[in-house]
Amino acid sequence: MKHLNKTAMAIAVAHIGVMSGTSAWAQTTPAEPQPATPAETKVVVVSGQRAALQSAQKIKQDSDEIVDSINADDIGKLPDRSVTEVLQRVVGVTIDRSMAGDPQHYAVEGSGVAIRGLNYVRSELNGRDSFSANGSRSLSFEDVPPELMAGVDVYKNPSAEQIEGAISGLVNLRTAMPFDYKGFRGAISGQMSYSTLREGKATPSTSLLLSDRWQTPFGEFGLLVDFAKSQSDTRTDNFQIEPYYPRDNLVPGKTVWVPKGVTWRTMEFERERKGQYAAAQWRPNRDLTASLTYFKSSYQNSWSEQAMLMSHATPYAIQVANGVYGANGALLSGTLSDPENGGINLNPDRRVSSRDSSTTDIALNVQWRVNQDWTIRNDFQRIRARTSALDSDVATGLRLQKQGLDLTGGLPSLIFDDADRAALANPNNYYWGYTMEHLDRSTASNNVWKTDFQRNFDHAVARDLRFGVRFTDRKSNTQNSNPSYNWQPITQPWMLGWNIPTLAYLGDPRFGSEARVHQFNNFFNGSASVPAAVFPADALARGYPDSYETLHGYHTVLCQEQAAIQGWGDCAPWKKATFGTDPAEINNVSEKTRAFYTQLRFGFDDLKYPVDGNIGVRYVKTDMKAAGYTVLAPNTTVIPPGAAVVGVPIPDIRAFSSPGDFQNTYNNVLPSLNLRLKGNDGWQFRLALAKAISRPDFNKLQAYNSLSQVVNSSVDPVTGAVNVSNVSLTGEAAGNPMLRPTTSTQLDLTAEWYFKPGGSLTLALFNKRLKDIVVDQLVNVQLPDTAGAMHNFAVTSPVNGAKGHARGFELAYQQYYDSVPDWLKGIGVQASFTFVDSKRDLYNPVYSAYCSGSADGAVNLNLNINGCDTDGRVFGDLPLQGLSRRSGNLALMYDRGPVSARVAYNWRSRSLQAVNTYGARGTDGKDTNPASPTYGAENLAWGLPLWAEAYGQVDASIFYKITEKLSIGLEAQNLNDVQFRQTMDQHIGNMNHTWFKTGPRYTAQLHYTF
Repeated sequence: MKHLNKTAMAIAVAHIGVMSGTSAWAQTTPAEPQPATPAETKVVVVSGQRAALQSAQKIKQDSDEIVDSINADDIGKLPDRSVTEVLQRVVGVTIDRSMAGDPQHYAVEGSGVAIRGLNYVRSELNGRDSFSANGSRSLSFEDVPPELMAGVDVYKNPSAEQIEGAISGLVNLRTAMPFDYKGFRGAISGQMSYSTLREGKATPSTSLLLSDRWQTPFGEFGLLVDFAKSQSDTRTDNFQIEPYYPRDNLVPGKTVWVPKGVTWRTMEFERERKGQYAAAQWRPNRDLTASLTYFKSSYQNSWSEQAMLMSHATPYAIQVANGVYGANGALLSGTLSDPENGGINLNPDRRVSSRDSSTTDIALNVQWRVNQDWTIRNDFQRIRARTSALDSDVATGLRLQKQGLDLTGGLPSLIFDDADRAALANPNNYYWGYTMEHLDRSTASNNVWKTDFQRNFDHAVARDLRFGVRFTDRKSNTQNSNPSYNWQPITQPWMLGWNIPTLAYLGDPRFGSEARVHQFNNFFNGSASVPAAVFPADALARGYPDSYETLHGYHTVLCQEQAAIQGWGDCAPWKKATFGTDPAEINNVSEKTRAFYTQLRFGFDDLKYPVDGNIGVRYVKTDMKAAGYTVLAPNTTVIPPGAAVVGVPIPDIRAFSSPGDFQNTYNNVLPSLNLRLKGNDGWQFRLALAKAISRPDFNKLQAYNSLSQVVNSSVDPVTGAVNVSNVSLTGEAAGNPMLRPTTSTQLDLTAEWYFKPGGSLTLALFNKRLKDIVVDQLVNVQLPDTAGAMHNFAVTSPVNGAKGHARGFELAYQQYYDSVPDWLKGIGVQASFTFVDSKRDLYNPVYSAYCSGSADGAVNLNLNINGCDTDGRVFGDLPLQGLSRRSGNLALMYDRGPVSARVAYNWRSRSLQAVNTYGARGTDGKDTNPASPTYGAENLAWGLPLWAEAYGQVDASIFYKITEKLSIGLEAQNLNDVQFRQTMDQHIGNMNHTWFKTGPRYTAQLHYTF
């Protein structure tokens, strides 16, 4: 059954294609000539999604490169609610369902985009570079208003005239221009959206487009303006099973695996997205055209969650009553408790996050047709992007006395009696737990000048020669608070007895900050039930930093009491994370590029099977500068006066903080060849060969090295001598300004059959061979001691340290069926399937059968690359992150008369999301390595591979034309109410970890064109 699920869509696409092929061949078979009369002549006008499908297919068929497109059904009307959701309909494109870089939170409209399994994606707006200020090199597509788009093109292979940087693919967002229309055009739309899980009020969206053109004594002028604004309010509910720990003290003679428990949360998300676009065109004569465009996309989003977070520090003390275990030893059901430590420690948190971002693009283009042979195009562009965010988390604490679990169903079942529920809802049982803040602020800019020349030929083979230059000056400045996520305890159970005498309970009148009992109503749309709990008030999370100072003042009160009792103690006041003052926070990178290309377009039209295409080469030089620091903070070992020092010598390296500027220059030569062979009856074949690059993201180029010298020593109780057992010289690099781009040598082959307007069956084979993939590895950084002797620091740094491949095939089919009974006319099908196989090989492999050490940071390479279980055993042989081997789309369409409808199913197989990420990591693993000197210890760093399981979502829409200009419609997302599920690898199997539920969402729409 599992095998059938993985291949069903591929079989369906091929089967439908073969069936339609019979119909198409029949349609092209010559029939007996029939006399036609003028009365029998009919003009068929195609509109709506059928017309959009036909125009997109024409782009694909006639393009010099391999490209897939989606066009708007009408002015300002792409077929989905976001650009990200539009992109997932393109064969070979997948989207991530988690928030960018955060697998613990769900993105309702999706986030990152991958093409053919790789995330080396470049983005353009109208053929020009475009990006967001998030440290990457591409747009956050979910933040771009889809109402401003006329279409989206996805290029799968490059040509020399295209801007470099897209190994996996290029996404070009197209907007309308005033000369696209014959005269005055306008469109206005309004929508109201409703989330069934969040409930509450529906949220509005509006858009307006106006365009006109005029003939004047100075030539023809055109002006277009487009505005869009949308509000989206959604909610996500979540269950999470904690990782399982090996236990040999619960069932005699047997090792069983038990989690700390099950946690739950709910998150409410609000996003306001705005778009402004204006385009002016001027054509004084037929040989000269100038255009000026202004584009601004901005959004403000905020989310607030109330989550029962696990923070229990003694997993091996948890007791299980009435435990039932599976064949693999994993707990299936039972009641968990930890009476030895006062209960299972949870931290119910109120977390709020807000972000404000925008991208502004101004471009001027002038095209001059000098004569019938020569055309010159000049392009000037200025991009400015910014983003800023505050993420604030305040938590109470609770020692849960017991938790009943049943993990045998589709969702975890939590079992609490009336006393448990009453205790959970009683604020007096809670204490103030911790605070955590994060701030970031980024700006990015790019100034671009590009000039292209085109020489047309009146020749049997050569069609035109294109060549040009492009100069860019790009800057990126990113600031993160330091520490980036500044977690600071207020009171925690592990602080008792040495730092504080008691916890800061909410029932103590000294610690009476505001808290609320939250009822988890309509949890999982009523399909699950969880008890109410006590959370900090929203104002405490939003009141940073003043509210933080108040809460940490409670710790000061208790710490001073403990210090008075024991006669010593450090009661240092809380310090907020620095922001804007520490060099460790800042990543300042500038990059200049100079590119030249030449490309010849040719065609052999006299051959039996005509061949055309282009061949060219692009040369680009990149000059990069990064301003940074190298910081050393050695720990000091106190040597008693007169004591002897034996063992490993301690180098005398002074602490310092040294600024340093780094420069990196590299050149790339990028040849490309695109060929097309035209067969009979709508057949054509393509071959594409190219070399492509993808430069490292700017957040990988930060020039900041943090070095440390750690001395491990002990004092002999008899002689008083200090025995130095080890001196560790290590470090961690925030980035590496000397990184080179990842390169790819790629081959594409396609077979394409266009058997009717809007009807096609295509197969694409691809193979991308990657070099210099960026991974973390150990490098040596040398520093002198006070005597001038050099010492090597083992520093974890991003390096060009791996090679790999991504290869596979795409199969796509689309057709409207006309040779069917009258009652079925208007029916159409669109289907696609993609298979990708990938592999990554490190230049210097990092693997051992067991993990070691308690450090879970980047310095633990074996852990971060291969993953480690809670018993210390390593996984290894993991695929590329974010890659689904299989993905597909299936859409049933209907267009007839005033009705246009679609039901679309998008599916992708499981993919590796992360290794050693929050929620599936820790430092309390058990050392089971028989050769380890610390065998049996329970302080091992561990981190599990986290997987996104197969996900398939049904969306639908139906529109009705009341008149030729006025239409109404209803759209639905997640109509099948599917849950997004994550699993975690452990050596007992692939275990359930997390479920996310968002519920269906509906949008009513009114659209008027004039």
